[in-house]
Amino acid sequence: MSAEVVPRWEWRTFGDDLGNAERHFAELRPERVEDSDETYLLSRLSEASVKVRGGKLDVKRLERVNDDGLEQWRPVLKAAFPLAAADLGRVVEALGVDVPLPEGEYSEERVLDEVVAQSPDLLAIDVHKHREHYTVGGAMAELSEVRTDEATRRTIAVESEDPGRVVAGVRELGLGSRRNVNMPRGLEALVGFGARRYAVIDVGTNSVKLFVAERRADGEWTTVVERSEITRLGEGLAETGRLGAEPAGRTLEAISALAGKARREGAESIAAVGTAGLRIAENSDEFVAAVRERAGIELEVISGEEESRLAYLAARASVHVEDGSLVVFDTGGGSSQFTFGLGERVDERFSVEVGAIRFTERFGLDGAVDEETLAAARAAIAEGLSRLDDRSSPDALVGIGGAVTNLTAVQLQLSDYDPGAIRGAALDAGEVERQIELYRTRSADQRREIVGLQPKRAEVILAGACIVRTVLAKLGQDALTVSDRGLRHGVMLERFS
Repeated sequence: MSAEVVPRWEWRTFGDDLGNAERHFAELRPERVEDSDETYLLSRLSEASVKVRGGKLDVKRLERVNDDGLEQWRPVLKAAFPLAAADLGRVVEALGVDVPLPEGEYSEERVLDEVVAQSPDLLAIDVHKHREHYTVGGAMAELSEVRTDEATRRTIAVESEDPGRVVAGVRELGLGSRRNVNMPRGLEALVGFGARRYAVIDVGTNSVKLFVAERRADGEWTTVVERSEITRLGEGLAETGRLGAEPAGRTLEAISALAGKARREGAESIAAVGTAGLRIAENSDEFVAAVRERAGIELEVISGEEESRLAYLAARASVHVEDGSLVVFDTGGGSSQFTFGLGERVDERFSVEVGAIRFTERFGLDGAVDEETLAAARAAIAEGLSRLDDRSSPDALVGIGGAVTNLTAVQLQLSDYDPGAIRGAALDAGEVERQIELYRTRSADQRREIVGLQPKRAEVILAGACIVRTVLAKLGQDALTVSDRGLRHGVMLERFS
């Protein structure tokens, strides 16, 4: 009578440096040390674990994931080579592929040649493992080094039939904040198999932005391309209520070019969103249709509230802030979005028609202006931001968008844009005031000579700086934290994670 197969709960993490957990293991004596050579069969279409070790095939199926993020795995096949066609059929089913299987027995070499090599969704990789076994929190724990031809990585696993013991072990090792990544997905990330690329195009009132990112098999994202083209789609919109032919034409051209770039970079899907200018324009439907015809993508015009929510999601993910009250704001060409939250919770979000293009055109802020004109513009901006009046000062304020990142680049005197320097930087009220005076006394051409300022933003930077300074004042903040993550990054996380 065969023993009952009991599924186990498992948790695993990968990294070059596993920090305090490795130091914890160093204080223990390993119960067992093993070295082995194994071959994993990886699938883009399945979560199954399929490996060959010592001439035997081992298949496990992912049963479920609980609220603690633990995965329950059930062994479904252990068989020695050569395999019968029926057993190989179970393997192919577990891998989620459709491959014809002629009758007969299958050696390991025949499986690799006639099954794995015939499917682009499968990959066989050889892995050498060095494993040290321990008991932590009442669960089995394993500190390992896995080596492939491409790379080497450290990994820690904790497993037990009792999920409570796994949770206890993970906490004892101080790894509770890490993502649970099973062995197949970790190996796929290690060798670059199973990664998928996506793109987001953000069509704003002042600029069109492209973000192409790659989502690895372990769920982590890496940036492939970030690009921004200033097209001034909203030029003249405030006076006519319609998109002008010339700004619409150059914006359409930019969208088409950026969509082509995304496809050349391997993006399998492109999400496109439009913001304030398209929300306002009477002829936005015509523009959306033109984008569909010219670029082959569907442009979705989102609400100001949705824009705020997605920006909050992106900003909080990119900048470390405490779990207190948080305000994220994004000032664009046609509007500004505000999201008020507490930690991960969003309490309020709204959009106001206060944008850099709108006030640049209204007060002629694209060149040098006298102090009276500037004062009138600032007063009008303050009136437009009246929804911020009489609010409690938040524990943290995060600013995103072109105005904030350009002010920060000028502050840091970045001749070449460096997102690593921008992200998380502090921009204080005194520096914004300094730059307001710098721009007030200069023409657009003179502003373009300022180190750090994007040349195409020279006309609208003064209005943008005034909006940022007004937000700081109304929310009672001396400084804000800068994030270079915005709407497009929030869309990426929401649509493609």
